Amino acid sequence: MYRIVRKEALRPTITLYEIEAPLVAKKAKPGQFIVLRVDEGGERIPITINTCDLDKGTVTIIVQTAGATTEKLKAKEAGDSIQDFVGPLGKASVIDGSKKVCVVGGGVGCAIAYPVLKAFHDAGAEVHAVVGFKNKDLVILEDDFRNATSVLKICTDDGSYGQKGLVTDALKELIEAGNQYDEVFAVGPMVMMKFVSLTTKPYGIPTTVSMSPIMIDATGMCGGCRLSVGGEMKFACVDGPDFDGHQVDWNIAVKRNMMYHDWEVKKHEETCNLLKKEA
Repeated sequence: MYRIVRKEALRPTITLYEIEAPLVAKKAKPGQFIVLRVDEGGERIPITINTCDLDKGTVTIIVQTAGATTEKLKAKEAGDSIQDFVGPLGKASVIDGSKKVCVVGGGVGCAIAYPVLKAFHDAGAEVHAVVGFKNKDLVILEDDFRNATSVLKICTDDGSYGQKGLVTDALKELIEAGNQYDEVFAVGPMVMMKFVSLTTKPYGIPTTVSMSPIMIDATGMCGGCRLSVGGEMKFACVDGPDFDGHQVDWNIAVKRNMMYHDWEVKKHEETCNLLKKEA
């Protein structure tokens, strides 16, 4: 069992959990993820690691409540325990060699983008960032991003905070302002990553995308995260989660990502009703 040391609501549907897992904290690197189970009969879900505290032996994850398992997790409080917390899994993000990068995050994907962004910063790179949210009330980790970047653009769909519009518009503005990036790293909704890749391709900027949103089982056994990358079949969980965004077949990836949407909505509703009855 793994104890929840701290639970903090960042936004109504986004929660930070600090989990006591010293062996995971000791080995984890930016870009890697864990698999957790809330209880013995629960499903396994992959969640990207946000930060680690070696002294405390804890791992921090940021989770958006959007399905049955994340609803069960949200019902837990600090001091409670969860059944399993396995990792680190996946290949770590490649940090060395880039002197100037731009990290693009969308929504809760910013929780994945931040550790990679900080690793670039700590390695001595000049780091710019573009982060996007639906509205001001959903903005997360702003102070963390500011502390590790020399340029930060915050975008909201409705213009309630920062710059109104898409992250791709802000990214293009930075590129056309003369910023010569060695790499763009993007993580967020599948469609966002697709259009970030399409934005950078004409400029010849190497672009890495984290395909963690498509993972299900996270061990390579279920086949749910199959991707076509450069014409070859890859599994996001064991071959990634980072891939060359210009080589990903986005039409296949987006379609696969929506495959279980209706089932996930149904299970979420069932779990919410069950938790209400138990309360």
